[in-house]
Amino acid sequence: MKHLLHPTYFPNIATFAVLVNNDIRWEVEDNYQKQTYRNRCYISTDQGKQMLNIPIKHVSGHQGRQKYKDLRLENEYHWQRQHWRTLQTAYRASPFFEYYEDEIAPLFEKEYHFLMDFNLKTIEIICDCLQIEMPKERTISYEPHILDLKDARILVQCKNELDFCLEEYAQVFVERNGFIKNTSVLDLLFNEGTNALSYLENQKSNFLNA
Repeated sequence: MKHLLHPTYFPNIATFAVLVNNDIRWEVEDNYQKQTYRNRCYISTDQGKQMLNIPIKHVSGHQGRQKYKDLRLENEYHWQRQHWRTLQTAYRASPFFEYYEDEIAPLFEKEYHFLMDFNLKTIEIICDCLQIEMPKERTISYEPHILDLKDARILVQCKNELDFCLEEYAQVFVERNGFIKNTSVLDLLFNEGTNALSYLENQKSNFLNA
């Protein structure tokens, strides 16, 4: 069954495992919600789990809710430069950082204006790195309840996450911090490289039935 997913910022491993193992339709007609993976991801650093957060331009309260696809990035904070430097510091010692560096770096050099456009581009680049096709299908209206798709939109939530039973893999700072599960797919890519796709294909998505 086709799965319905939110496009998020360098999606976490559970989300990308669902993408790799199923046909996907992107949810692009929902309202933006705070404290979700729409504008954040987590990576593994020498200090442990660290959040990369994209600043956004919030609308005033009297204007009501704002569509996710209309949400603009706050580029005055030079967040792209900060995020790229953090990734370089965290992963320069990983086995495959240099292998993928030239593909990832341009995302932080070009200025984007809309959060969803940027998120979809991060997913497209990861798909290129994994040598798989980027899902193209998108919703045309928002439906709170769906019958013809598997609703995987819950994966956008940061709080009260599902219990992801994901296999461990080699992380750079595992001896210092222990294994940090379900980080951004970037962590898997930089640590496992060409084995990342096989890893994702072997992960089960039973957590969606919880």
